Parts: sequence; C-alpha cells; structure tokens
Amino acid sequence: MQFDPLNDALAKLYNAEQAGKFDVQLAPASKLLGSVLQIMQSSGYVGEIERNDNGRGGSFNVQLRGAINQCGVVKPRYSVRRQEFDKWEGRFLPAQDFGLLILTTNSGVMHHKDAKENRIGGKLLAYVY
Repeated sequence: MQFDPLNDALAKLYNAEQAGKFDVQLAPASKLLGSVLQIMQSSGYVGEIERNDNGRGGSFNVQLRGAINQCGVVKPRYSVRRQEFDKWEGRFLPAQDFGLLILTTNSGVMHHKDAKENRIGGKLLAYVY
C-alpha cells in the first residue's frame, strides 16, 4: 500500500537517474504527478513523458537526461506566502537561482519562479536541482 505516491515516484526517478538508466516507468499515474513531471520537462530535467493506461491506475514512461542531482518531496506540505520564497529556496535548494521548488496554488501546480511573477503563494510539494 502506498501512502505517498508522489514521494514514491520521485524516489524511483532519482534512483533510476543515479543508476544511469535511460528511462523509468512511474506508477500509478495521477494528475498531480503528471503536472510535476510537466514542470520538470519544461525546465529541462527530464525528456519525453508518455502516459500509458493499463486499467490499473496507469503509468508514466519518462526519458531521463542525466540532469537531476537531487529531487524529493517536502513533508509536511508547508504553506508559503509570496514574500517567503527566498527563505524556502535557502532551505531546500543548494544555491540561489539553482533548481526549482514545485508548489500547488489556487492557479494550479507551478514552480516558484512563476509563482513569484504572478505574486501568489501556495503549498510546497517538491524540489528538484
């Protein structure tokens, strides 16, 4: 039984990246995982993403690029106000302007740079660098 599918998926993604694999299959597929993977793809951390529906929750096939040094989820899911992004960048990212914080807002799932531009806060989901 999985208690946090996002954590399991990011751990599997990180382990496959460290093992030198070229692709990884993440299951079960969800809208949240799909949104996080789309953000990682648009930022250049992963390659092509393909969703497979197999009748048991589906899965994502993700092509790896070798660009991920570390990724993981943030537990507990801290609330972030729009003035506090620098504090959370310092806590979860190794350097300023290096890596992404992925958060969920009332405008959808986005990374912290878009949230800064739109001047909105939300809850932290994950980090990647």
